[in-house]
Amino acid sequence: MAYFRGNFIIAFFNLIKPAVNYSQHLAESLRPLLQILIVFGDILPQLSVQLTAQPGSIFRYALLHGFTLRRGFSGNNFIAPAVYFFQLIQHFGTYAFQLRFHLLAVIREYGLGIDCASGNELRKAVEAGFAPEGIVYAGVGKRDKELRYAIEQGIMAINCESIGELEVVDALSAEAGRVTDVALRINPDIDPKTNHCIDTGQADSKFGISYEEVLEHAAEIKSLAHINIVGIHLHIGSQIRELHVFENMCNKVNVIVENLERLGFTFRFVDVGGGLGVNYDVPENEPIPNFASLFSIVHNHLRVGDKEVHFEFGRSIVAECGELITTVLFNKTTATGRKLVIVDASMTELIRPALYGSYHNIENITADEEAPRDKYTVVGTACESTDVFDQNVSLRRTQRGDLLTIKSAGAYGMSMASRYNLHDLPGAVYSDEI
Repeated sequence: MAYFRGNFIIAFFNLIKPAVNYSQHLAESLRPLLQILIVFGDILPQLSVQLTAQPGSIFRYALLHGFTLRRGFSGNNFIAPAVYFFQLIQHFGTYAFQLRFHLLAVIREYGLGIDCASGNELRKAVEAGFAPEGIVYAGVGKRDKELRYAIEQGIMAINCESIGELEVVDALSAEAGRVTDVALRINPDIDPKTNHCIDTGQADSKFGISYEEVLEHAAEIKSLAHINIVGIHLHIGSQIRELHVFENMCNKVNVIVENLERLGFTFRFVDVGGGLGVNYDVPENEPIPNFASLFSIVHNHLRVGDKEVHFEFGRSIVAECGELITTVLFNKTTATGRKLVIVDASMTELIRPALYGSYHNIENITADEEAPRDKYTVVGTACESTDVFDQNVSLRRTQRGDLLTIKSAGAYGMSMASRYNLHDLPGAVYSDEI
């Protein structure tokens, strides 16, 4: 059976401590921007809500259970001594079936918020005792019954992604005798220079409302008496490695906010989304992504006055903190001479390679260190020709019973697992010591 290994001490904390604890590399570069000292293994923020706890406990839940780190600032002065708020936004999609109410209770006790992507996630958050004003409901398509529930709960904001959705929320709010806080997810038409399958910010994407459409319908939107526009949200894509893209995004946001304010809109926050990529090729060379450069870009280019600025960090925090461990079942050579390694994992445990051709570094962790290397194609057990983890990968001589690790599986692994072919869902092991 394939297992996910949540190895946050080895795969994250120990690797980055030399670079973070009291070093000039990251801690010093982030401190002027964030005015918050983060020593991984301990957290010492000066915040309105004290978040200090046992060493590593905040990040333990973040790294192992699929949190998105969202940080907000009071105004555009990133050098100000006060951080406006600090939230970990739980994405239930990641490790959703692993979560238990007792874990959610721990999360809730820290005063953290929830970003839900479905009605069921929203209901789960409320049932787990999260304050509605700390819940955001996102998603390109929301059913009426889900929207009614969100409206009834009085959550922080419903992120609306079409003019039609704004109208429906307004109508349902009127039925309920309420005024509902919403945020506009705007599509800025920016090329994020990433895999087209995870590009969410170009003009033809299903995500968000086009900026031009918002301008065209501005009067209509403002006339909706039962919604209150409290924020703007953008998310241009995932796994972005060319950081100049974020500079383009900031410049676009500045124009959008300025022009919408001229039309009479007011916003409490601007959420610039996430998308910061990780090093799938050689994860050991970059155990923590380049947050410092991203923050510097936003600091230097975003001009939105005294609004809260939100970031969404998902993959960039959790991807390197999980590995998919799988057992070799058989070796096989095709008629063309291609050497196959058939493992007991498949696209049902990690769908990214089959879904959009993504790459994950693979290593044989049980073969002798001195064993010669061969080139293999690593394939899974699903009845699909695309169920291939990698082709022409160099591994130490691999045979039945060996264990392979498929790295950087902490994001979009367990969360997208399925029971196709009636496969069992993978197990999950979390440890400080593995």
